[in-house]
Amino acid sequence: MLIYNVFIHAFMAGVCLLSLFDKKVRLMWRGGRRAFDEIDRKRERDGRYVWFHAASLGEFEQGRPIMEHLRMTHPELKILLTFFSPSGYEVRKHYEGADIVCYLPLDTPGNVRRFLDAARPVMAFFIKYEFWYNYMYQLKRRGIPIYSVSSIFRPGQVFFRLYARRYARVLRCLTHFFVQNEQSLSLLASIGLSNATLSGDTRFDRVLQIKTAARSLPLVEKFARRGSHVMVAGSTWPPDEAILLPFIESNPSWRIIIAPHVISETHLRQIERSLSVKSVRYTHATEVSVAEARCLIVDCFGLLSSIYAYGHVAYVGGGFGVGVHNVLEAAVWGMPVIFGPNNAHFQEAQDLKASRGGFEIDGPEQFKELMDGPLSDDDQISSFGRNAASYVEANVGATRRVLSAIGLWE
Repeated sequence: MLIYNVFIHAFMAGVCLLSLFDKKVRLMWRGGRRAFDEIDRKRERDGRYVWFHAASLGEFEQGRPIMEHLRMTHPELKILLTFFSPSGYEVRKHYEGADIVCYLPLDTPGNVRRFLDAARPVMAFFIKYEFWYNYMYQLKRRGIPIYSVSSIFRPGQVFFRLYARRYARVLRCLTHFFVQNEQSLSLLASIGLSNATLSGDTRFDRVLQIKTAARSLPLVEKFARRGSHVMVAGSTWPPDEAILLPFIESNPSWRIIIAPHVISETHLRQIERSLSVKSVRYTHATEVSVAEARCLIVDCFGLLSSIYAYGHVAYVGGGFGVGVHNVLEAAVWGMPVIFGPNNAHFQEAQDLKASRGGFEIDGPEQFKELMDGPLSDDDQISSFGRNAASYVEANVGATRRVLSAIGLWE
């Protein structure tokens, strides 16, 4: 694939240049170059390493149930975890479920040979979207099984375009695809690939794990006890908050716990300035102040998945911009989930809408109609919440299906 390698080397030159000006790109560039030394330093000589690659944090969460099950049932296997994005690596570089965590060097032939010579994996799992031609080709050439997990394919992807059929050959390097839906099976079959199984999405297993391990949060419980309805708004951006906060202001029967996606002093102050009702930041809250507030602002990371337990209705942000965030974390708690219109590429959001466990809004008017209509009735809230929980429960088991198919489920 001469053209591909020309592109990769051009891309590498661009990354090198951008690293001089952009901190995130600089972290990725330096991390990829240090990965070889990291593996050489930490790899056990006789260890049998299973390699998991996740582009970023979301894909890591999809791979996590498989890694943790292998860790528990096959302690003789070691885990190598790589990330492409700093937003994944910088958050999970100390993840205890892996023996080695590092960046993935860029997909040049030289980098690939050096990486595989150092890592010597016995099998590789690529989560959801990642299909790097040189890595795939070299893994297959070395006889190392490659599995694509929780993958999902759409007609518009490059693999299914006539002009890119040569690049689609990268998919022929994979040992097996474990896909999320029937459409993905059909698309793979359309280019002659039948080594695929409909296994579902491991994120359902993960959110069930998270629910089981949820923390008790006394201050949040104190906030939620006051008798009015509680909305938990997770991973919000300013366009989401511009819809939510005016509604809360004008509807005293509702209170809100808001966990913004970006926790910066500027953003937190922007939220506070948008409110005339009393608000309090979680890290500043006391039993007295949290009981008096109508808005609890979560100004720290790591609590949102447990906070959903205290809500009646959830709002998940991102749907008016980058794409809706994790709706399953809310749905698993058995509450209706609201989100913005940018959700077409998120299967779980589409399915929640179809099951009447989730609701799409396109602006403040539609949001108000929803809150003043169906979601103003406790019985209907409970009914929609049961729909959401039933959807999650019906889709767990992808981890077992994947590991059973390759003989590693115990």
